[in-house]
Amino acid sequence: MKKMEFSITINALPEKVWEVIIGKDTYDLWTAAFAAGSTVKTDWKNGSKALFLDGKGNGMVSEIVESIPGKFLSIHHLGEVKNGVEDPTTYKGEEWGDALENYTLEPVNDNQTLWRVNMDMNDEYVDYMNKTWPLALQKVKELAEG
Repeated sequence: MKKMEFSITINALPEKVWEVIIGKDTYDLWTAAFAAGSTVKTDWKNGSKALFLDGKGNGMVSEIVESIPGKFLSIHHLGEVKNGVEDPTTYKGEEWGDALENYTLEPVNDNQTLWRVNMDMNDEYVDYMNKTWPLALQKVKELAEG
């Protein structure tokens, strides 16, 4: 697993950026960078299950480890969902182990937020993430500043 980090400064308060990241009307918009039709099924609360799905019912089964609104979100990826069936032990045939995806929102100046994304990623997806995360970050920036 490789550690990856992405970040962007957004001209909006952390609470606004948070609402864009997890919002029912905005989540699908920024995550379309990863897969058209992306959706999430979760309540974003500590210990809750989360299903991150593409438009075809495939994706990841995860757990919300920690959720501090406007500040921090930690997601533990457990395994895959394939054709609507959850397998919490593998993803694309590989062990995920303790793969985490963490979002940190830090206030900068009076009306800016630094959004940092830290994640563990299987080597085969590093190039894909390097291409798609900048698009997703830019979309969150656009939505939060709009």
